[in-house]
Amino acid sequence: MSPYKIGTQYDLIATWWNERHSDSDYGVPQVEKALAFTKQGGKALDIGCGAGGRFIRKCEEHGLEVLGIDASAKMINLAKQNHPHLRFIHDDIRDWESEERFDFILAWDCLFHLPLKAQKPVLSKLCQMLTENGVLIHTFGDADGEHTDHWHNQKFTYSSIGISKNNQLLHENGLTPLHLELDQFPENHVFAISKKKHPQLPPRINSHAPREVVDNV
Repeated sequence: MSPYKIGTQYDLIATWWNERHSDSDYGVPQVEKALAFTKQGGKALDIGCGAGGRFIRKCEEHGLEVLGIDASAKMINLAKQNHPHLRFIHDDIRDWESEERFDFILAWDCLFHLPLKAQKPVLSKLCQMLTENGVLIHTFGDADGEHTDHWHNQKFTYSSIGISKNNQLLHENGLTPLHLELDQFPENHVFAISKKKHPQLPPRINSHAPREVVDNV
């Protein structure tokens, strides 16, 4: 399984990313909000974990055992150096499969690098990897579509299925929305927190209960 092309692009900025983001506050309040809905202990999955740092520390403070996955080999090597006691996987989230289930899944600023056609399958996969009452936090663009932009002298591709389709997909996979916010307005950056719950069944009707009889007038 060849890691997704985005991994080689992030290889080129891995050292910069580690120095810039490891101890930054970017995204921390949002992750703390998601963790507040999550039970103490259990397992966490960090998609696009990069070199680790701030998010992993927050998960560990919450008693979660973290598994990180990233398409960048250099990012993964830095993550192993920063967190030698944890497991990290160098792979493409589209290809990676696991029997493990997680109480908390974090996908911060990574899924939008996937091709548009991969958005729904990957998000559905993450939903299925949650335990009952597990919490997912992920970011995406508020508009449906795909575009490119230049960053660090490289051309990056971004895509999103938008707010409505994200909410619909979460619902179809048994997740209940807890919070959704355009947190960098007027930028189109959205973060969403959802929780996996079985649907509530309607109350059972007692077939032996007496029936009301209505006389015809």
